[in-house]
Amino acid sequence: MIYKGGSRKWPTAFDLPQLQVKIAELAAKQAAPGFWHNQEEAAGVSQELARLKEDVDFIESAKSELEDCSQLLQMLKAEHDAKVAADMGAQLAGLEKHMSEKERMLRFDGPYDKNAAIMTIQAGAGGTDAADFAQMLERMYMRYGQARGWRVTSLDRSAGEEAGVKSTMFEIVGPYAFGFLRHEAGVHRLVRLSPFNSDNLRQTSFARVELIPKLEAKETPEIDEKDLEIDTFRAGGAGGQHVNKTSSAVRIRHIPTGIVVKCQNERSQGQNKAQAMSVLAARLAILAQEQRASSVKELKGEHKEAAWGNQIRSYVLHPYTMVKDHRTKLETSDAQGVLEGDLSLFIS
Repeated sequence: MIYKGGSRKWPTAFDLPQLQVKIAELAAKQAAPGFWHNQEEAAGVSQELARLKEDVDFIESAKSELEDCSQLLQMLKAEHDAKVAADMGAQLAGLEKHMSEKERMLRFDGPYDKNAAIMTIQAGAGGTDAADFAQMLERMYMRYGQARGWRVTSLDRSAGEEAGVKSTMFEIVGPYAFGFLRHEAGVHRLVRLSPFNSDNLRQTSFARVELIPKLEAKETPEIDEKDLEIDTFRAGGAGGQHVNKTSSAVRIRHIPTGIVVKCQNERSQGQNKAQAMSVLAARLAILAQEQRASSVKELKGEHKEAAWGNQIRSYVLHPYTMVKDHRTKLETSDAQGVLEGDLSLFIS
């Protein structure tokens, strides 16, 4: 039975009294006067409370399904009935599916797996086709997130000269978003007949995906204002009259590390600065983790040039259709479905 194996966390996950104690503690915090004075801390408590309530709902649902199976088993012992046997089979299949999903969630034990994610996609080798491919990936990941019920918000976007995007950065907020997406980081490759040359020749292009977690207030490292170089400028691209005519976009450079972050999609300079500082804090935290880790791959994937020989996944649209992950060797002929956001096969 699946619930006898898997993660060492199973006993904790099914400790209903312990979960109920934690829920009571967090609910008391939430009900205390002034709880919302610190918005970030309050949001963290609320998210943790929601996760614990989901665990309790899962346990109670699993117990109910097990009781139903037990009753069906007693009926089968008394008298074999084909319909009862079929009902029990369906009940067990549903229970196993729920347990498998829960077991997968328990494997998210990285320091930031439960966090929201910030994804950056940059066009690589391939000119206009690469910029178009970067936009295709942006759409794919946004659709995947939206299909899971996550909130996807654009933070920064630089349009390509003819089509697509040079780079795009967006926030994905949902339970374990970083855990689900962290291994999507790396170089992606597209092979197709190019719509951007008159001869309609086959073109290979590349784009790089980078993932960092969005940090909660308690995880955010302190940043000395003296270490920052902050510039403001007019936002480019679509955004309305206000965005394009005022210096609302913000670029922050962290002098000691050279890390540069730019945000321009919010209406006000203050909002863009807050978003940029949030991204900078995440990048600095990841940098600190990398310095302690044995390999950069443990957190955001090894930084490689978006070009030949470095791809983690290929999307082939000509002369045949196939998406293949070069790490797991998994592949599918439904390239269109994958590009529409059906990433379940590869992410699982």
